Amino acid sequence: MQSRGSSNKLSSMIARTRISSLLLSMFATFASIYVAGRLWQDAQTRVRLIKELDRITGYGKSAISVDDTLKIIACREQRKKLLELEMQLAAAGQEGFKSKGSTDTDDKDPKKRPLVVIGILTRFGRKNNRDAIRKAWMGTGAALKKRENEKGIITRFVIGRSANRGDSLDQDIDSENKQTNDFFILDHHVEAPKEFPNKAKLFFAYAVDKWDAEYYAKVNDDVYVNIDSLGATLATHLDKPRVYIGCMKSGDVFSEPGHKWYEPDWWKFGDKKLYFRHASGEMYVISRALAKFISINRSILRTYAHDDVSAGSWFLGLDVKYLNEGKFCCSSWSSGLSSLSLSFTHTHTCIKWSTCSQASKYSC
Repeated sequence: MQSRGSSNKLSSMIARTRISSLLLSMFATFASIYVAGRLWQDAQTRVRLIKELDRITGYGKSAISVDDTLKIIACREQRKKLLELEMQLAAAGQEGFKSKGSTDTDDKDPKKRPLVVIGILTRFGRKNNRDAIRKAWMGTGAALKKRENEKGIITRFVIGRSANRGDSLDQDIDSENKQTNDFFILDHHVEAPKEFPNKAKLFFAYAVDKWDAEYYAKVNDDVYVNIDSLGATLATHLDKPRVYIGCMKSGDVFSEPGHKWYEPDWWKFGDKKLYFRHASGEMYVISRALAKFISINRSILRTYAHDDVSAGSWFLGLDVKYLNEGKFCCSSWSSGLSSLSLSFTHTHTCIKWSTCSQASKYSC
């Protein structure tokens, strides 16, 4: 009886062992089939990638890894994009620097492109100056609009916002603008004496985005402009795509902190401490291409203590035509205008045939 029981146990163990071996064999077979299938699939992928590379390059068979193939294909896609960008830049080069974001909200017809947008940079508390300019040469209402339509000369007072947004200073400007409708308000610029160069930069950047004009002029709010002479002068330079017009000058860089014209970055101008050639700040004009350049690069263009020096620095490395135009050199306000009862404390008259002394940097 004991021998029969032992025999039964042995038979049962052998049966279980055979079943386990069978299951293990089946698992190993399926695993081998799966691995072989994946290897075959990877091999087919390699073949397809190599064939695609051969088709693109025409180099025939090539012993190259999948990773290298993918890198080459990615590089070729990048090359296509670069070629497209080069074509776009070449097309933009036909008229200078071009910004895709440029729109013309006031004049959609390119045949009626304005001649010049004049930005008169003004400040809070200068309403008397603005009223005098309106009376002397800018005009208001229908007269202002007529000049825009007939002569293509757009004129706006340029101002930012108060540091205390919405205070009485902002309210006064908004109220004045409702009456005159002749402001170009820089909502993202905070008015401050040290921010004047940045204000000039933003004027050019935003003006070229708003108006697609031939030229853009920056003018101080104590300057008299002969509009007819300005228009005639600018019309003679329409054949120059990148032009910088003004009363060109240079002069001493002042390193004394207490000086009126102190330049914090004086050390950048060399041991002789002389500014490079640039247009006088009372008034200067740039062409559309340069305004677009400023608009595109506004975030990286450096400003110095003065807006005229800052503007001159932006064009140093560019293929720009500098025009030293004597009519842009300012002299004292003509006594013949005294009947206008202008309240300027220090005024200039620009765009006329006479010139003022240029012996000193700030003589005009």
